Amino acid sequence: MENKVIETGKNDNICLKTVELCKSYKSGQNELQVLQGIDITVKKGEIITIVGASGSGKTTLLNLLGTLDRPTSGTVFYQDQDIFSLNDKSLAQFRNREIGFVFQFHHLLPEFSAIENVMMPILIANESKDKAFGLAKELLQTVGLNGREHHRPSELSGGEQQRVAVARALVNNPNVVLADEPTGNLDRITGEAIHELLYKLNEKMNQTFIIVTHNESLAERADRIIKLTDGKVEILKGD
Repeated sequence: MENKVIETGKNDNICLKTVELCKSYKSGQNELQVLQGIDITVKKGEIITIVGASGSGKTTLLNLLGTLDRPTSGTVFYQDQDIFSLNDKSLAQFRNREIGFVFQFHHLLPEFSAIENVMMPILIANESKDKAFGLAKELLQTVGLNGREHHRPSELSGGEQQRVAVARALVNNPNVVLADEPTGNLDRITGEAIHELLYKLNEKMNQTFIIVTHNESLAERADRIIKLTDGKVEILKGD
């Protein structure tokens, strides 16, 4: 498929924009409509939290924004590019270069050390091992894991494991970081520390963070709060 760029009224302050984004799944003869005509615009450097009841479509929306799935209709523009016009190979390259992911479960490779886990996205991008090591070490220091670089996941606490996952998400310097319940598997105190880390990183690196959460204190600190109800968007805070 030929890559194409569609102009949507260029605005250098806009990071991404969804246009009539819909997602449905077929189950036998039935069709389940999960997202219905989602229109949101995300500015560079802001933090947005997405809230809503279980099954409201939060993770589905995050998967579409992260190009882990394709919409049934509508699309996502990243800096004026219709990203779903890309073929699967180009989409994977875009995803590795431009988007960082943090999930509820850290998904670290157990046989590798913290620094080796963080290096992975850079090595996948065919950068040198020396560059990957240097960037990974610097980021692990940034997230407060100086001296823990060579520990395997089993030798780290839950909070430390999630800090490694955050460092891994940031190592390619993505424009957008997508986090799906990043503290959902942590105790309250550890979760609050991860919240604070995410906000400090946003302030320091000016990257866009879109976070799905059930945590009210995390949601309230965001620049904007988006609520999903029955696959539709409601803005609770911000424009």
